[in-house]
Amino acid sequence: MRFVRIAPISLVLATALLTGVATAQGPRTRHGGDLLGPMMMDMLDLSDAQQAQIKQIYHSGKTTMKPLWSQERASHLAMIKLITSGMFDTSKAQAIANQESQVRAQLELAHAQLAVQAYQVLTPEQKTKLNEFLAKREQRAEQHMMEQSAPNPE
Repeated sequence: MRFVRIAPISLVLATALLTGVATAQGPRTRHGGDLLGPMMMDMLDLSDAQQAQIKQIYHSGKTTMKPLWSQERASHLAMIKLITSGMFDTSKAQAIANQESQVRAQLELAHAQLAVQAYQVLTPEQKTKLNEFLAKREQRAEQHMMEQSAPNPE
């Protein structure tokens, strides 16, 4: 049963990790950025052909991603403008937050669709290695959360 709980999280992590390749083609995102892309390519020992294929997958996804990045940026700027206007309106802030939430959901879906395509480029051995890495990463994240939520004895 533990696998069922980890699988969705692993997909999100895989998306974040594999989208690192895409950020070399587009703006840096909050979804993993380009910090993990080269590390994952090295860790998985991707061939030049695999790297080229994955880069092409993400490059082709730019047409979908660019307008979403622009919308996300516009929502972010609108929220900053509202905050700094001196006339904060909770209902306007909620509307902006709702819009940004919808855009982020679309971005996550687009990232996941690209990551699935990139994942299919991997060999079975590379998939196993990535899955093991993600499972260990999830275990460390869970441990960290447990440590952070534990009462602080003083």
